[in-house]
Amino acid sequence: MLAIKLQRIGKKHQPSYRLVVAVKRSKMGSAPVEDLGSYNPFTKKITFKKERVLHWLSVGAQPTVTVHNLFVKQGAISGSKKPVKMAHAAAKGSEAENAASAATA
Repeated sequence: MLAIKLQRIGKKHQPSYRLVVAVKRSKMGSAPVEDLGSYNPFTKKITFKKERVLHWLSVGAQPTVTVHNLFVKQGAISGSKKPVKMAHAAAKGSEAENAASAATA
């Protein structure tokens, strides 16, 4: 299955992302099928080829949640934004709660 996702590029502490079509379960460093654009999180500037994005969506490529939200924000697709679920933040919180409850007991 193909996915439209962000591929990180740039130096340490200076992230920049490419918007690519790649195999969903591929490694992050593997070669993408097609490069569609770029995203800079510092300036919030996103550029992409809208007609190619719509082509890949029409043939069944699924955007990640973050990419979907970027497309909705830019008006490339219609619909509402999806909530981003971050599992690692919940895991850290539960570890802190467990440590606090163990210390009081």
